[in-house]
Order: sequence, then structure tokens, then C-alpha cells
Amino acid sequence: MALPVRSVISGSIFLGNCCHARLYSFAAPSVPYRRTQYKASTTKMASANAQGRPKTIDSHLHIWASPLEAADKYPYFPGQEPTLPGHLDFLLQCMEEASVEGALIVQPINHKFDHSLVTSVLKKHPTKFVGCCLANPAENGTGVKQLEDLILKDGYRAVRFNPYLWPSGQQMTNEVGKAMFSRAGELGVPVGFMCMKGLNLHISEITELCAEFPSTAVLLDHLAFCKPPLNDEEKLAFSELLKLSRFPQVYVKFSALFRVSRMSSPYLDLVPLLAEVVSNFGANRVMWGSDFPYVVPESGYKGAKEAACLIASQASLSSSEVEWIMGKTVMQLFQGQWLP
Repeated sequence: MALPVRSVISGSIFLGNCCHARLYSFAAPSVPYRRTQYKASTTKMASANAQGRPKTIDSHLHIWASPLEAADKYPYFPGQEPTLPGHLDFLLQCMEEASVEGALIVQPINHKFDHSLVTSVLKKHPTKFVGCCLANPAENGTGVKQLEDLILKDGYRAVRFNPYLWPSGQQMTNEVGKAMFSRAGELGVPVGFMCMKGLNLHISEITELCAEFPSTAVLLDHLAFCKPPLNDEEKLAFSELLKLSRFPQVYVKFSALFRVSRMSSPYLDLVPLLAEVVSNFGANRVMWGSDFPYVVPESGYKGAKEAACLIASQASLSSSEVEWIMGKTVMQLFQGQWLP
């Protein structure tokens, strides 16, 4: 199935199929775009769903306990009580309304290193969700054993490095960080980086880890927090993001668009950024993510999916490239989890 269907008339765009036929008005940015050549493997997966609608898989979301669940079984980490709902039933409702078939659940800071809630959800919905655990960079090194247990015993298939959880003065390239990063690669588990305070602060650490441990796949959350650049520092950060494409194990999450855009939904200032990221990495190393539930008050869950499809359309991406970004990339990364 070819998607999205688009036609431009008088400064408006009609977007069908992928985004459930919606009309938007916009001022279209000028996008320099270089068509990316694909690996032979992409052709095989591109035709895998020729008989039906390609799956949409959300590469980045969170869940946490409802207040009742927190009081009963899954307590929040002190000081990290959520301010908006993010319980499982709400997520399932949002996913159904948006026709999203599966997702990667990233362990939320609200429960910190207590993974019991997410683990229970993974066991309840083993074919719908994949788990991304949170690395514990404690100086005593216990985080390595915790990581192994979460992967080997509880079935997690990714791990998040939050650099702001490292002990003061320590970097992700310290002994504990390298031990966890290396072990993740040995276990076939990708490592996600959350560079909330800016990629420039962490690019040297990420580059060192990628170079030293090439077998460990890397996920850069939320465009590595690169906004449309307005100054030299921001231009440098985006340039560094693009340079990471030289490492074949690095993937980019086109996720939490409301965090990186300077505009309201549908975030059309991200059109040139997506075009450049796809041009450098290839669509088969880019994946859409919502950042549920934080996205709900911003654009709504369904609106987040629609915005991503619209941006991809305005970036002149092909229907095949859109399919990779909206599901096939993450399906390829976690092979066997979601059947085409």
C-alpha cells in the first residue's frame, strides 16, 4: 500500500492513509533533500506487508502506575510522583484509537530502578510490547548484574543510559558505564541515550563508546534533543548528530516532537531536520516515537502519529521510507517481536 497519499492545494495538505485523512494548513519550509540509497535488506522488508497495511510501532513511550496501583503494589519513587495519567489502560486506549500495534516501553523515572510495573505489563502483553530498562550506574558496579537479570530473566530487550543518574563528576565512559555498554552489546541489546541537556554535553562520551564497542547498537532519543538550530552552538549539535551516522550501529528516534520543535503541532519546523537525518542515516535507521503520556496534553497521542506522517510527507520521503520510520525500523531492530 502506498502511503501517505498527499496533494497540495493553496497552501494546504491532504494527508490520507497513514494519518487518517486530515487537512492541514501550513507554510511549507524549503527542504534540500538528497535521496538515500538503501541496503538490499530494505527491499525485502518493504514488500513484506504488500498484502496489508504496514504495522505502526511506537519506539518510545512510558507507562506508570495509577494512584491506586501505586498505593497497592507499584509505588512511585519518592519525589517522582507523576502529574498526569500514564497507566496501562489509558495507553491501550490511545494506541487503539491511533491504530498503533506495538511499542517499546521505556522504564520511567517515576519508578526509577523498580521495574516491577513494566515487567508485569511485558508479561501480560508479550507480543505487543518490548521493554527498555533503566541502567543503574551505581559506583559499586551492581548495575551490571541488575542489567543482566532484567535482560536474561525478565526479557528486556533494550536499556536506557540517563547520564544525569551517573555519580557527580562521573561520565558514561567510566568503568561501570563501559561495563554495562559492553555487556549490552554482548547480549544483543541496544543502548538508548537521553541527552536532555544537549547533545554537545555528551557527544564525546557517545562517540567513545560507539568506537570502542561497535557491536552495541545505539538509540538516540528524541533527535538527540536537537532543535531546529538558531545559533552556532545548536548548529554544531545538529552537525554532530549527523556525523554519528558514520557508526552503522547508531539509530535515531524521531520522537517526542513537541520537545524538539519550536512550533505547535504538527511541528513543521522539523521538516528539514527529518530530511537531513534520513539523508544521512537512511530511513531504515530512523524510528518514530510518541513519548506517551507526556505527548497527550501537547498534541494527543493520535495527533503525534499524524504529525510525524505529515512531516515525513513534507520532507518528500517516499511511501517506503515512511513505512520504515513508522514501524519497520524498530521491527527490524527487535526481530521476531512484531510479525509483519
